[in-house]
Parts: sequence; structure tokens; C-alpha cells
Amino acid sequence: MSSPLAAIPTEPQAPMGEVALAPERLAHSNNLLQLIQMRWLAVAGQLLTILIVEFVLDMSLPLVEMVTLLAVLAVFNIASWLRQRLALPVSNGELFVGLLVDVAVLTGQLYYSGGSANPFIYLYLLQVAVGSVLLKPVYTWAMVLATSLCFVVLTQWHRPLAFPDVGGPTPSAHYVGGLLACFLINASLLVIFIGRIGRNLRQRDARLADLRQRAAEEEHIVRMGLLASGAAHELGTPLSTLSVILGDWARMTPFAAEPELREEIEQMQVQVSRCKSIVTGILQSAGETRGEAPEETTLHDFLDELVDEWRQTRPVKALAFDRHNLPDVPFIADTALRQMIDNVLDNALEAAPQGLVRVLASCEDDTLTLCVQDEGPGFTPQMLQRFGKPYESSKGRPGGGLGLFLSVNVARTLGGRIEARNRPGGGAEVVITLPLASLMTSK
Repeated sequence: MSSPLAAIPTEPQAPMGEVALAPERLAHSNNLLQLIQMRWLAVAGQLLTILIVEFVLDMSLPLVEMVTLLAVLAVFNIASWLRQRLALPVSNGELFVGLLVDVAVLTGQLYYSGGSANPFIYLYLLQVAVGSVLLKPVYTWAMVLATSLCFVVLTQWHRPLAFPDVGGPTPSAHYVGGLLACFLINASLLVIFIGRIGRNLRQRDARLADLRQRAAEEEHIVRMGLLASGAAHELGTPLSTLSVILGDWARMTPFAAEPELREEIEQMQVQVSRCKSIVTGILQSAGETRGEAPEETTLHDFLDELVDEWRQTRPVKALAFDRHNLPDVPFIADTALRQMIDNVLDNALEAAPQGLVRVLASCEDDTLTLCVQDEGPGFTPQMLQRFGKPYESSKGRPGGGLGLFLSVNVARTLGGRIEARNRPGGGAEVVITLPLASLMTSK
């Protein structure tokens, strides 16, 4: 048997450096996919251009050589597509090699169609622009050097392309049309693909920021655990002293003769006993792995016991609990799970101390949903935006907001989530969603 916190399907722990590289690798993989899509457009566009020049403009081209180059580019693109589907990281050098292949094929096409006199020679600028976004600076400058050398080579070695309407010093209509087409192609592809690549990079940055935030929160939780363990050790002695004193008071004649005083002493004894229980739980958790000795029960018994204990230990006026149609499955009662639900209930009680607190338990698609409602003033937009962040509390006291912060992280560890919203009729609602698979017993 194992605890739900130990049995959940979490991501394998990896060094922080490897975790930080994951968004970078995903961005490179997505950028490789963008290059593949752009290359298919290049194959289609070059083939269409060759056919138009040959059969519409009646200009003779070496079709066999140029179509062969397109076939080579298409085969390379298929290989790139198959490689992109592999679960292997895409390096910056690999993207650079792919762009070099594009430059080489473009250079071959220009060699057979007029060299530097061909207006489509400015497509080199597209390769440089894409490289400047995708590649590291050393690769980008290498791309600039490669395209510049190709440009120079084409000025000296190429097959001439005869324009049929060249008759004077002014550029021919065919040449001007080619320049316009080249400009439109460059502009359109830059807008489309540079935008997509930029979006990939922004997504990468967002994932990195999320990983850093989660790492900071986990480090904060560790520090809080150390402080809680130390505080528990320090609180043990004064709580024991208070318990002895209250026991003596309960047996003294002046207090025993006053029903109101006796009732208050009994209530104080209950609260001191609860504090001692909390301290004992903290010390036990600090001395053993969480979930090492979990309690096997059922979902109904766990929720009923939790609600009854919370109702008896809090000054709640009214608590409505509904678990209608909830399946009674084998369940592991974990201390962290209890504390998470107690924290949410405590916040609902503090928001509406004189109102009704409702707990609605339901299950759908193997997911447990606990809905905690109160009749308080609800959440402000700022509170909803910062929900679950440490030290974000409406109570205005130092250290507030840590309960919900810990609850959100426990739910995330269990594979679930906690969401907050305001109810249309007034009051607030906090919804805890947890997968049953992470809460049920496993043999």
C-alpha cells in the first residue's frame, strides 16, 4: 500500500539544468517544424516559377537540372520531417545545417537561371532573416558569410538568362515583375514565419518563467517546513504546561462551581489538545517520509470524519455537507490532503463567520470535486488574480495567505488543482479537483 502523494504520476525528478532546457528543446523542435513547412512552400513556389518562366514567358530553362534540385530539396525535407518526429533534442547546429541546404539549393537554381542577374537572388535575405531569429550569433554570421559568398560566386559563374524584351537601358518588364514577385514573397514569408517563430520563442520564455516560479515556490515550502519543525519542537513544552494547568483548574472548586467557567475551560482544553495534535503531526512528518504510514479507509469515511472533526474543532454556526451519488472507493487518508481541505474550509469560515459553509462532493470521469461555498463578500479581482500566491491575504496580518498557498501546491502535487470564483448570488466558491487514481489505494 502506498500513499496518494507517493503514488501520483509525477514527472521524474531531474537536475534543474535539465528541467530548464526542456522549453528550449521544445522551441527548437517547433522551429524545425516551421522550417519544414516553409521549405514545402519553397519547393512549390520554385516549381511554379520554373513552369511559368518556361511555358508562359517562353524563356528556355534547363528543366532537368532545376527539377532535380527541387527533388533533392523535397527528399531532404521528408527526412527532416521524419527526424522532427523523433523524441530527440534539436540542436542549433542542426537548424543551421538545414538552412545551409536551403541556401545551396537556391544557389543551384540561380546558377541555372541567370545568377546575380536573376531578381530572385534577393531570396538570400529571407534565409538570413530566418537565421537571425533562430540561430545563435555565431551561426547567424556564418549564414551571412555563406550567402555573401554564394552571391559573389553567382556574379562570376552562372548560365545566362536571356530576357526576351530587353531593348534598352531600362529594366525589362519581366525583370521588374520578378523583383516585385521576389519582394512580395520575402515580405509574406517574413510576416508569416517570423511571427510563428517569435510565438514559439515567447512560449519557451513563458515555460521557463513557470518553471522558475515553481522552483521558487518549492524552495519556499522547504524553508517553511524547516521553520514549522523548529516551531513544533519549541511549542511542545508550553502546550504541555498549559494542558496541566487547565486540568488543575477544572478540578478546583471555584471553577467547578461555575458552569460557564467550567464550559470555557473545557473548550480551552479541546483547543490545546488540538494544538498538541497539530504539533505532533508536524514532528511526525518531519521525522518520516510523508505518506510512509498512511491510513487506509474509504472515500465516504474519510470525508465524513474530516467534516465532523472540522465541525467540532471550529466555531462554525452551520456547515452543510452533501456527498450525494459519490462513489465509496478505497482511499488513503494522507495528512497533507486533510490539511489542504481544512485550510480551504478555514478560509471559508473566516470569510463568513456568521454564515453557512457548504461542502459539495461529487465525482465525474474518475475525478473527485470538492466545492466549498461561503456567504461572505467574495473575492476581489486582485485576489482572484493572485489566488494561491504566498502572503496574498485579505486578512491584513503578517504571514497571511500561506494556507491557500500550501493547499494549491498540495493539489498540484496530487495531479489536481484549486480554483476560486465568485458565485452569481453572492459569496465565494473554491473548487478542489483531484484525480481519484492519485487518492485510491494501490497494492
